[in-house]
Amino acid sequence: MRTCRASAAGKLTVVLATLLLTVGACGGGPSPRAWAASVCQALAPWRAEISKLTSGTQQQMTAQTTPAQARENLVRLFDGAHQASEDARRQVVEAGVPEIPGGEEISAGFRASLTRMRDAYGRARDTVRGLDTTRPAAFYDGVQAAVENLSKEYDASALDTSRLRSKELKAAFDEVPECR
Repeated sequence: MRTCRASAAGKLTVVLATLLLTVGACGGGPSPRAWAASVCQALAPWRAEISKLTSGTQQQMTAQTTPAQARENLVRLFDGAHQASEDARRQVVEAGVPEIPGGEEISAGFRASLTRMRDAYGRARDTVRGLDTTRPAAFYDGVQAAVENLSKEYDASALDTSRLRSKELKAAFDEVPECR
């Protein structure tokens, strides 16, 4: 008798698991509006951090600090932007894939852009960290080169929702409050 109950319970578990997987697979990804809202929620703190980085970098370039102090501050700023970019990328991954034609490609594009930006900040951080602070002129030339390279990489990776091919997603980015 015991084996029959265990067997029936096992079969029921398999049937329920199959049903849940089937229902979950049919549900698809989030709607364009839900996906846009999630993405904009992920990007808001990232944009704030990038704005802070830009201001902080400009201040460090003109501040009366020693090269060692400037290096420490810039490494911290670039590391913060690196981490903020990774956090935003991870949240976009968690947002899923919008249920629209080409949704996987669009989501992948956002993730790839944030990955490139994260990596650009990491390279800038590592470059500045490796600069010799005993020769101030050479140090600041190196910082300038790192910032110029970061700017080029950033521009090449920029997220631009105005170039989306999906009318539904473009409208969602224009309409949801999280994106304003």
